[in-house]
Amino acid sequence: MSKPKAAARQAVEMLRREYAGEPFLEEHVSEDAIEQFTVWFEEAVKKIKTDPNAMILATAEPDGKPSSRTVLLKGYDENGFIFYTNYGSRKGKQILANPNVSITFYWPELMRQIHIEGVAEKVSEEQSDNYFSKRPSARQLSALASSQSEVVESREALEKQLNEMEKKFSGGKIPRPANWGGFCVKPNRIEFWQGRLNRLHDRICYKMQDGEWKIVRLAP
Repeated sequence: MSKPKAAARQAVEMLRREYAGEPFLEEHVSEDAIEQFTVWFEEAVKKIKTDPNAMILATAEPDGKPSSRTVLLKGYDENGFIFYTNYGSRKGKQILANPNVSITFYWPELMRQIHIEGVAEKVSEEQSDNYFSKRPSARQLSALASSQSEVVESREALEKQLNEMEKKFSGGKIPRPANWGGFCVKPNRIEFWQGRLNRLHDRICYKMQDGEWKIVRLAP
């Protein structure tokens, strides 16, 4: 494999943007981290056209080896942040072995990001059933056809499995796979980052202590 050309390396070094977000000061924030999340998330939904609910989910093996990927937020409340997946997938197995995770929302149009750390646990089967029943049937069938993260022989083999599921459940109710469902990330730390001029960013961090949120400012 050839080494990167010098011009390409230099181009990376020169990639810059100026952050000129509005001030995000202590007097602007809610006392409750979830309420503050709602304020920013609602603004993101209004102003960002594509996937404002996309978030980077970071997990780790029991020995600490990390991995990350993008998933979609599908619900949240005072208990935490919910996404759905195959429990037998790589991330599913990692969470079941080590439930400490982090999730990050990045909205470059708003010059904002939210970083959340917490503990993930399965939602109830009833909640997973309810969400699965609302998915388009094609996505329900895909969940049945795919052994997520497992090696697959070919695209054709995957599509063949999907066709078999389509025939099997043609015209009938499509059941939720037993190994597919939701996780809820219960937060213990939430940081709100607002890009500001000259990299002097605003970072307001909520930490859960004795059942209450403590608010601190972090250096950029």
